[in-house]
This record gives sequence, structure tokens and C-alpha cells, in this order.
Amino acid sequence: MAQYTIKELEHLSGIKAHTIRIWEQRYGILNPRRTETNIRYYDDADLKELLNISLLNESGYKISKIAQMERGQLLETVQQLCERPCACSHHVSALVTAMVDMDEFKFDRALSTATLQMGFQETMQEVVYPFLNKIGVLWQTGNITPAHEHFVSNLIRQKLLVAIDGQTARWKEDDPVYILYLPEGELHELALLYMHYILRSYNKRVVYMGQHLPFKDLELTYEQFKAQYLCTVLTSTPEREQVQGYLNKLAERFSGCTIYVYGYQVQQEGLVFPQNVQRFSCMRELIATMQ
Repeated sequence: MAQYTIKELEHLSGIKAHTIRIWEQRYGILNPRRTETNIRYYDDADLKELLNISLLNESGYKISKIAQMERGQLLETVQQLCERPCACSHHVSALVTAMVDMDEFKFDRALSTATLQMGFQETMQEVVYPFLNKIGVLWQTGNITPAHEHFVSNLIRQKLLVAIDGQTARWKEDDPVYILYLPEGELHELALLYMHYILRSYNKRVVYMGQHLPFKDLELTYEQFKAQYLCTVLTSTPEREQVQGYLNKLAERFSGCTIYVYGYQVQQEGLVFPQNVQRFSCMRELIATMQ
């Protein structure tokens, strides 16, 4: 069972640590335990309870009233709120809970409900990306295993593939070509798949090369299609100190096209972007270039 500090609960729930302490003392909400060295910690049940409490509190319920609810009543009230059209934090909390439980049915239901209410693109922007940010906190603090990450990543990947498959290609043979790829060693594909979905939704001609593409194969693909755009996501590869060199190499080798880059590794300060390389800090910036 995972163990969380109060600061980790703050990051995951959005409730300040100071507020959590007040709620504990004043209303008896949560029941932290202590390690053998007398350090307070919380478990999965505490996280799920706090996510539910956070949801009700954001929806206008006073904490004093929430504290008086029996567990069954609290869960029923949360379920009713989740069925309303639409508060995004509800959907994010539902995904976090389903992930902690590794409950595929719950996860699929939460994602499908959000998609029906908001549409696929807004669900990705307003639900999936905030959820993935929370996964990042859990991963960094060691509170989820690789199994949890693979579990949710594959479910989201399936949704993206179905959405892409459902799009009708309307590009012409002489339309500009966008090559989408991940560099050799990079396996984090969700953002690239979403980029694929966005470009297809704007009727762009996409050549999708996927994960772990050697540089020489990128060169061959570029030459074959005479691409005007390269799009990539740098999440863990190349390593931090090699990112600038990689960007320079791309800019020089593919000087005749525009290169769009996204991902954790290109958000660091101090990077100098060559003239034909454009960084996105969020997917809405990519969408803006399509309009």
C-alpha cells in the first residue's frame, strides 16, 4: 500500500496542507498513521477520501456538512455530482481513484462520461492532461508502480487510437506533409498520438512514425515525403544536457522545414531555439497554429 506525506496529498487533491491539518483537528477528517520513526503518513484510502471531500467542497458543500456524512452518503453524493454536466475536477478525481484501484471499468466510465459531455478534444485538454500531471506527482513520489502507469497509459492510448481511426482523411496529394515521430529511445507516445489527432482534425496530411525512430530513418522518411513539418515530443530522451545539441542537429539537417517540439525536456530554461524550431508549452499552442 502506498504512503503519502501531507504535501503529496496537497499536490494530488489541490487542498492546502494547512487546510488538511485544520480539517483533521476540527472535523476529524482523515486519520493519518505514523511510521516507527513517528513520521505522519496517509494511505490510498485517505487519498480517495480526500479527493471526494475536495470534490464536494469545490461544489459548494460546507466542510462541516461533509464531515457529518456517513461514508455511503458521501460516495452517493459524489456519484450524483459526477453525473452532472461538467466540472472537470470531478472527472480528474474519478480517474485518479480508478487508477489507484486499477479498475478498468471505472476508468473507462469516467473517461467516456467526460467525452460525452465535453467532446474528445476538450476532454484531452481539461481532463486527461491534468490527470497525467497528477500521475507525474505520484510517479515522482514513488506512490504508483510502473504497473499503474502502464495501466492508465494503455487505456488512454486505446481511446486515442479509436478517435484517430474515426477521423476521415480529407487531405490532397499535394498538401504539406507533417512527419510525427519520437526520437530513438523515447517511448512516451500519448502526447504524440494526441498531436496526430489534432492535425488530422484540421485535415492535415500526417505521416505517423511513432516511437523510437532512429535518426537515419527520420532522414529517409523526410526525403521520401519532402515534408514541410516535423513534430516530436521529448519527454525523457535525449537527456537534459543533450537536448540543445539535438535541437541544433534537427534544425541544421532539416533546414527546409518547420520543426515543432513539445514535452518536458524542451521546457527547461536556457535552451536556444533555432529559427526553424518552434516550442510548444501546451497543445493549445499547436491548435492555435492550425487556425
